[in-house]
Amino acid sequence: QVQLVESGGGLVQAGGSLRLSCAASGRNFSLYTLAWFRQAPGKDREFVSASRGSRNYAYYDESVKGRFTISRDNAKDTVYLQMHSLRPEDTAVYYCAVCAYCVIERSDGYHYWGQGTQVTVSS
Repeated sequence: QVQLVESGGGLVQAGGSLRLSCAASGRNFSLYTLAWFRQAPGKDREFVSASRGSRNYAYYDESVKGRFTISRDNAKDTVYLQMHSLRPEDTAVYYCAVCAYCVIERSDGYHYWGQGTQVTVSS
């Protein structure tokens, strides 16, 4: 059974940093795309970043490029999202997701999702 468990969310002041982790279990995910999405209250779920395949080809939404860094440890089937220079508009529930073959930015292509972790950035 596939499980994704996120951790690392919390409350931080604007300009601060957080590191999210997502531990995947149930199969070997080294060749899969591991991604982060987020959803703010009243808004649609949106793409944040993704790591494709064992070589960690990284993709970012323009809104986080230069501030967030995605990485993965394939030995642990874990993906990380290091977030710097956080802004109040980054406040959302952050979700980890997995897909085998999908359009990176589209949430409907992902097969498995975590339960989410709350990130709150105060001004």
